[in-house]
Amino acid sequence: MFARILAENAELRPLEPWQAAEFAEHAKRVRQDIDRYIPWAHTVVDEATAREFLQSYALKQAKDQGRIYGIWLDGVLQGGTVFRTFDTAMGACEVGVWLAVEARGRGLITTAVQHMIDWAFSARGLHRVEWLCDPRNTASAAVAERLGMTCEGVLRQGFVLNGDRRDVQVWSILADDHRPTV
Repeated sequence: MFARILAENAELRPLEPWQAAEFAEHAKRVRQDIDRYIPWAHTVVDEATAREFLQSYALKQAKDQGRIYGIWLDGVLQGGTVFRTFDTAMGACEVGVWLAVEARGRGLITTAVQHMIDWAFSARGLHRVEWLCDPRNTASAAVAERLGMTCEGVLRQGFVLNGDRRDVQVWSILADDHRPTV
């Protein structure tokens, strides 16, 4: 197992099925703050559904099609990042994130995703990293901008959450545009 230090007392590390109880408790704690934008906030409601969700990412990882990581601050799970999609044949992936309100404003998401982008380009040789968000989620768009991503446009009504059709803002960074952090 690995851990990547993000800041003092903050680390990024894999989030795995054996951590289902911790993830279920985390989901309960942050649900109200993230459910406007994060689909799993509506489906991860107990330890069984948390295990099922984390297992789906374990299977994606085994197939080299996605991964999920948690962000721990002072030993408490406060958020995470995902390679929601990871397609080596196409050379593209999508990064997603979430973070508890009390952990925001410290640069944890920006730093975590920067590590993910560095890894996708340098270690895996991908060509494109995407970031999709609801245009109303200005904090998410601001992170994409800080990461050096380009806003490519909006997919009108391209996403459904709780029966509500929503627009999707598409951001990306290409390997040619990327400057590794270290």
